Amino acid sequence: MGLFAKLGLYWHTLRRLKAQQIVGRIVFRVKKVKADLAPPPAKRTITVPLSPVARRRPSLVGKTQFRFLNEEGDLTSDGWDNPDREKLWRYNQHYFDDLNAISAEDRVDWHRDLVARWIAENPPSLGSGWEPYPTSLRIVNWVKWAMLGEPLSADVCHSLTIQTRWLSQKIEWHLLGNHLFANAKALVIAGCFFEGDEAESWLQTGATILLDELPEQILRDGGQFELSPMYHALALEDVLDLINILRASGVEGQAELVKALEKKVDPMLSWLATMSHPDGGIAFFNDAAFGIAPENNELLAYAERLGFSSLAAPSGLALVEPSGYARMATGPLVVIADAAEIGPTYLPGHAHADTLSFECSLYGQRVIVNSGTSLYGLGPERLRQRGTRAHSTVCVDGTNSSHVWSGFRVAQRASISGRRGIETDEALVLEASHDGYHRHKRGLTHERSWTVRENYLLIEDKLTSPQSADAIFHIHPDVQIQIETPRSGAMILKDGHRVNWECSCPARLQPGTWHPEFGVSIPNSHLIAALDKGQVAFKLSW
Repeated sequence: MGLFAKLGLYWHTLRRLKAQQIVGRIVFRVKKVKADLAPPPAKRTITVPLSPVARRRPSLVGKTQFRFLNEEGDLTSDGWDNPDREKLWRYNQHYFDDLNAISAEDRVDWHRDLVARWIAENPPSLGSGWEPYPTSLRIVNWVKWAMLGEPLSADVCHSLTIQTRWLSQKIEWHLLGNHLFANAKALVIAGCFFEGDEAESWLQTGATILLDELPEQILRDGGQFELSPMYHALALEDVLDLINILRASGVEGQAELVKALEKKVDPMLSWLATMSHPDGGIAFFNDAAFGIAPENNELLAYAERLGFSSLAAPSGLALVEPSGYARMATGPLVVIADAAEIGPTYLPGHAHADTLSFECSLYGQRVIVNSGTSLYGLGPERLRQRGTRAHSTVCVDGTNSSHVWSGFRVAQRASISGRRGIETDEALVLEASHDGYHRHKRGLTHERSWTVRENYLLIEDKLTSPQSADAIFHIHPDVQIQIETPRSGAMILKDGHRVNWECSCPARLQPGTWHPEFGVSIPNSHLIAALDKGQVAFKLSW
């Protein structure tokens, strides 16, 4: 990349950042924090039992054996910060999610040993485990473990205090978003677990941040503002945890925060239902995969235990604003479409170049999908999975609709226009367009419409200026796709249902991969049709 191209890349990336992110990054790197080893404050007396929390699958598979991101490791050989492991895998070692996972009570002796070992082998401020984000998650998990019945030793309470003091001086103002929310959540929850002036200061700091961030990070329609169903599920868990612990602790002076959190739950549950398939799992837009957040059924049951009612997914046409996603559901068909912006202008780190992509299910089974997410970090595979061709949309001349680069960067971004939904007795119609290819050719716009009738789905694509472009449809691995003529064929679902497909242009199959979880790559097929004079129509019927 030439100098001017590199300068342009950084300009389009950095110009959207908030000043506090730039200043915060400098302060974060320069500021030296010394661990405060003073004795801990007293534990608060909890009189109201904590409601059981949402559970994840177990990640501690032996006394010192972990399974994170579908990759196993042993603490004896790996230690706590093995540089040969991916950063996210190492982070997971320090979260302690397994303390509150499914059947955690069967592993309580392992847990006690592991916590004691972490304290002994991770001195304050050293290693990945003391970075603010894993510190935040660990504080929360230790407190939930304690409030659900585990009597913490004096050493564990002291370590918990040291970690919270450290975190209070290392808040991630330079990152904002879900990291800042996690920091604030941990401070509130530690402030609920302990009592006294120091605990009150943690509680007030965290509560102030949350009250400022809730209106921004949780949109009016209930969606988490990074527009990833996976991060939305994590945010819903955060909100439910906060409500649960604030209620149980009986802390005074936080009625405003509790009310603000409770007000968000119903819209967040509705958004999760809208953005999930009939199989009960989230759709894959932006960074999204199974196995990171608790499964939907765990979150819904958790909400119900706290007095909230789970909401059914909407039928007909649901256009969720301001998020910009849409759901079209009728008969056996569900379509979930991305007519959304790239995400927060100053925080697109989990965004993909997936504008105007979609997923659909028929008869309760996923048929057309996006490719999902199997890894973070840097490298060509991470870039490929974020790219346009990894999604069920139109790719012009092999370029990305938004300029994703590095592991979590976006320069020029697609912007949505003309988004509208039409619902009549005969059809559901969604229309939208984006300008992401303007940098490829001035004035080049991609227009897409989805039309749903009783027994078919029609997707029509048009470029305002004809270019070399492909419409790409990623097929779920369980679906057998057949080409019977160059423009038609069938998809045979796992349960035997036949779905016919037709295309206005000749279509071809290419092998690909689907990534439903981190560390997982499953072979699948892509149906690809080159646009003819900038247009193509694709139809599924059943």
